[in-house]
Amino acid sequence: MPALLRQVSWPQLLHQPLRHAVAVLAVALGVALAFSVHLINESALGEFSAAVRQVNGQPDFELRAQRDGFDEALFARVAAQPGVALASAVIELDTQALAADGSSLPLRVVGLDALVAGPLMPALLPRPAQDAPRLAVIDPGAAFLNAAAARRLGEPASLRLRAGSGTVRFEVRGSVLADGPPLAVIDIAGAQAAFGWLGRVSRIDLRLVPGTDREALLRDLQLPDGVRAAAPDESAQRVSNVSRAYRVNLTVLALVALFTGAFLVFSILSLSVARRLPQLALLGVLGLSARERLAWVLAESALIGAAGSALGLALGTALAALALRLLSGDLGGAYFPGVTPRLQFGAGAALVYGALGVLVALAGGWLPARRAQRLAPAQALKGLGDGAAHRGAAWVGPLLLALGAALTQAPPLFEIPLAAYASVACLLIGGIACVPVMVGLLLKWTKPPRHALALLAVQRARHERDSATIAVAGVVASLALAVALTVMVTSFREAVTHWLDSVLPADLYARSAPGGGADTVFVSDTLVAQVRALPGVARVEGQRVASVQLDARRPAVALIARPLDDPAQRLPLLGELLQAPPGLLPVYASEPLASLYGLRAGESFDLPLPDGRRERAFVRGVWRDYARQHGAVTMADADYRRLTGDSRINDLALWLAPGADSAQLPSRIRALAGPEASLEFASAAEIRAQSLRIFDRSFAVTYWLQAVAIAIGLAGIAASFSAQVLARRREFGLLAHLGLTRAQVLAVVAGEGAVWSLAGVALGLLLGVTVSAVLVHVVNPQSFHWTMELLLPWGRLALLAAAMAAAGTATAWWAGRAAGGRQAALAVKEDW
Repeated sequence: MPALLRQVSWPQLLHQPLRHAVAVLAVALGVALAFSVHLINESALGEFSAAVRQVNGQPDFELRAQRDGFDEALFARVAAQPGVALASAVIELDTQALAADGSSLPLRVVGLDALVAGPLMPALLPRPAQDAPRLAVIDPGAAFLNAAAARRLGEPASLRLRAGSGTVRFEVRGSVLADGPPLAVIDIAGAQAAFGWLGRVSRIDLRLVPGTDREALLRDLQLPDGVRAAAPDESAQRVSNVSRAYRVNLTVLALVALFTGAFLVFSILSLSVARRLPQLALLGVLGLSARERLAWVLAESALIGAAGSALGLALGTALAALALRLLSGDLGGAYFPGVTPRLQFGAGAALVYGALGVLVALAGGWLPARRAQRLAPAQALKGLGDGAAHRGAAWVGPLLLALGAALTQAPPLFEIPLAAYASVACLLIGGIACVPVMVGLLLKWTKPPRHALALLAVQRARHERDSATIAVAGVVASLALAVALTVMVTSFREAVTHWLDSVLPADLYARSAPGGGADTVFVSDTLVAQVRALPGVARVEGQRVASVQLDARRPAVALIARPLDDPAQRLPLLGELLQAPPGLLPVYASEPLASLYGLRAGESFDLPLPDGRRERAFVRGVWRDYARQHGAVTMADADYRRLTGDSRINDLALWLAPGADSAQLPSRIRALAGPEASLEFASAAEIRAQSLRIFDRSFAVTYWLQAVAIAIGLAGIAASFSAQVLARRREFGLLAHLGLTRAQVLAVVAGEGAVWSLAGVALGLLLGVTVSAVLVHVVNPQSFHWTMELLLPWGRLALLAAAMAAAGTATAWWAGRAAGGRQAALAVKEDW
């Protein structure tokens, strides 16, 4: 085998380097995309988990409650409990730091007692600077920054943080070793006083005496309602679980390029085998067995895959490094906020993705290898055919289509739509397997043309329809994927556009914490009253956004309090609006919340409030929300204030009077708020445009994948028709002896290409729409827990189909011209 590869395959590669380079590049692109997505996600997740571990420290477990914390009186009882070796109270807050140029930086603030926290959280232990006072670590007015915060803020001497509607100042007295996003450590007493947390803490870290029974200790403590024991790495594990579906979706999308690359390898090797039929036949006569011919072609496939995988791994590593530098490992999912990860290369993952590239190339080379194996050497040398005609079982395609339809009804596994992905694969492969049957049906319904050349093209396409699988498999696969992605993106974009129109009724919007810190930065009631009194302002509504945790294994959900005098008009409801029974709190669940927690209209549940208390709530209706994937609960602001006593406001919506100048209003409001207030203004049109820009940027990769898929499909047509033209030299020689000119012979080839391309386009359109229905109605709800209507952009689909059919015909003509360049009459002499 090495001798054949060295003495026969290598010269063939040198003779046609570009064609084989395209196959290698197709594999390399698929491997590069998939491997880079893996590296980016693993690097970001690893960096985020490391940062969480440093902030949470090394306790045996933690006592936590809702976002607003719990009574610090529990700390004294916990610290004195037998079996507790060490207890440390901690406050965690998200706010904004003001840089010297006035810009805001999202900042995590950790308040702790440095005298006891060291053994539990060594990375957060304050390290005073050389000129700092001796008692700086317990000074309520001192702050200690990690490297990211010091770098982003320009090594400041003092730290200004937003708190409420104003700011508080701390003196920077040193640093902490914690990596990750910008972070500041201050004394717990200073945090309580500055941010209104007097008498409350976020968590208590515990280290137990060796041999202490944790469950018995918790029973003895009799924790208050809302306080629970949690593992230190709970938040990191929660992010890993939640981002899993997003990461898998990205990986599957990247593997689309590998899937289409398999067809290109198939087409290139089919052409290679067709060119070498006489050579293979001669070697067969000389003793090369059928099994050895099979192994030879598969070895060539493996070498293409190995070269593509090696190039793809290098390219994927470079892409991942570039993406981590430019995108900070986010990739649009917002799962790892503030993390700037370093590239974490894994040899095991590289081997897996490299092997995947080789397997894809082997799959693409299997049918050409089988053709070489079935070759009848004596017949091939005599010009009586290669003996490789083989018709696949007609039931395979329909069976795969039926299996794909059945898999759409399967539930997700571990919240990942694995069955839906398998359904898409079955539909694509089954549709390709049905190409001969579809070509036969289409041509059966086609009236035979009267023109001789057209009749010849149609009749040959009808009788050689098994060859259509080779010729148009790439067209079907690439067009189906292009159509499916086009329909999915268009449906999603239109759904988001209509949703934005319904949730942005006001003329102008203001946010108090645009970069984070919704729990610490607010709009004062005084400012709201002053804005209402401004000339040109017809109406002002405030909104409070808090976070509550319904399930410790899932991220917190948004609790939105806003005016809801007419919920049917205020919310984009899905389904009917029910009346709440007396004594139950009426709330409205977002669609992701309803899907994640099994809450439907008419059901009741215990809603935790930010202060830890629970209220029995009734779901009056479910509303569409594309902004909060983890879920949201909306309630009337009057109910929220009555239950919590919290009258703070995060966001403002302003309706302007007719003729009011919207351009001047933000500056007038900022003047009322003062120079240190944090307010960001945007009109409804600006928010809509920005949201759609983000959407288009997030889905830009799908357009690139469509272009790659179509290019690979056209390259497959070219290679397939080149192989068929080579195999039909004697047929064309006979046509030339019968009086057909070279142009007329090429017209026959182009006619066959048109027939098969049209059949492939028809099947590709049908298959693409079917796959898009699976993506829209199965993959999307199972992955992201929201739904949308299937929208078919007929104009774009018609243009795509017409362009593909025209390109397929032109490609077939060009391939026939290039491959049939020899004088056709000379080919007939081989039979004499």
